[in-house]
Amino acid sequence: MSAPRTARDRARAELTHEIKEAARRQLITGGAEQLSLRAVARELGMVSSALYRYYPSRDELLTALIIDAYEALGDVAEKAAAAGNPRNYRARWRAVCRAIRDWAVENPQEYALIYGSPVAGYNAPQSTVDPASRIPLALIGIAREAHAANHLGTPYGPVMMSATLRKQLHALAEFVEAGLPVEILGRLIIAWTQLFGMISFELFGHLKGSVDPSRPFFDFATDQMADYLGLEGP
Repeated sequence: MSAPRTARDRARAELTHEIKEAARRQLITGGAEQLSLRAVARELGMVSSALYRYYPSRDELLTALIIDAYEALGDVAEKAAAAGNPRNYRARWRAVCRAIRDWAVENPQEYALIYGSPVAGYNAPQSTVDPASRIPLALIGIAREAHAANHLGTPYGPVMMSATLRKQLHALAEFVEAGLPVEILGRLIIAWTQLFGMISFELFGHLKGSVDPSRPFFDFATDQMADYLGLEGP
């Protein structure tokens, strides 16, 4: 059993939350490039030196926001993957894709922070890797379960790939314990990048004047990705 938090711990947690919320408001008005500890401190009525005790640099505050965004999206993806009929892999795939898109539409600044243009001068630390991995792992998990249950077809025949790519995919499969043939893992990476490419095109205005509103196209493409992976229903 963990020890109860002291009043000092609660006060620190509350102020940490306020700092992050002020930083997120800055993302809305100026983007990640303009994030400033001094401006955050000014908004909260703090002196800069007090804020530095929580986040010694802009990059540390930026990392905290990035991790929070990945964790929030990971929660959404994993919850969608776990809902519904566990053997309806196609429906679960569709649900995860829709949940990711809905989160992105509701949180465009946080989506841009993690999937938009890199922030100049910022290098994401290792601590962001595990939170970022939750989203693709939720998609891999559905395919893994379908494959184990013999509900993952191969609708497009043999897969041709270079020796270099095959070696990369073997290493990745071992690293993430995918439990999938490299051919399927390759298809999953294509589907994963297609998913986020569609979301980015929608959020950043690249579908205006074509398939806008974009939800019907998104649902169509999501089903096409399921076909490409060979995902079946019950």
